[in-house]
Amino acid sequence: MTALSINLNKIALIRNSRDTEYPSVALHAARCIAAGAHGITVHPRPDQRHIRADDCYELASMLEVEFNIEGNPFAAPAKSDRRGVSDYPGFMEIIRQTKPAQCTLVPDTNSQLTSDHGFNLQQDGERLAPIIAELKSLGVRVSLFMDPDPTQIRLAKEVGADRIELYTGPYADSFGSQQQDEVLNAFVKASETAAEVGLGLNAGHDLNLHNLFLFKNSVHNLLEVSIGHAFTVDAIEMGLDNCIKSYLSCLR
Repeated sequence: MTALSINLNKIALIRNSRDTEYPSVALHAARCIAAGAHGITVHPRPDQRHIRADDCYELASMLEVEFNIEGNPFAAPAKSDRRGVSDYPGFMEIIRQTKPAQCTLVPDTNSQLTSDHGFNLQQDGERLAPIIAELKSLGVRVSLFMDPDPTQIRLAKEVGADRIELYTGPYADSFGSQQQDEVLNAFVKASETAAEVGLGLNAGHDLNLHNLFLFKNSVHNLLEVSIGHAFTVDAIEMGLDNCIKSYLSCLR
């Protein structure tokens, strides 16, 4: 069965809208796991607008399921401008202190609203290689956030990645349109390339209860999906436990 990892960024975003610790990210992680989720994903950014470094440390100390931390490996330390919030120590320092089961490297910038493209390894592969080597020396599985481009996927294997996470925004945008089959076919070919070169396959971004079933049953060897934004909305409408069960049903 494809694993379901719940991204808790939006829970943290709600918390951060007030000067409070409610809702608790750690409590929501525990509830998601109790409801059947296989893992927890977070994406700390230097501005700490949702998940904070301290959240990563707390989750690492409590989780007994897969912990996946996403982020830009080149993100440097940054001072916090919010009362009671610790400084951002830099992405790689968070990983060194937490040693999550999986680290998903993402080429986002501080100005991006959300992740919206994969790595260009012809540009970034050389400087990513030593970072990937360090992560693997820490016992952390490395996944690279990638577009469904076979050439780039082959390069991901060459720089030492264990897995790739396909950026599924274009698929979600095309779902239900005349372009759906063409776009989905690109992801199918990408999954075949990943299998050919020996890369594990994850996927994430804008997957939801409407489009996940088709994607799961079309793309080969899908090991894991991460769901965050849609999960949060669906949990409000359906309740958290029913929401998790619905996503798991799509993945069976």
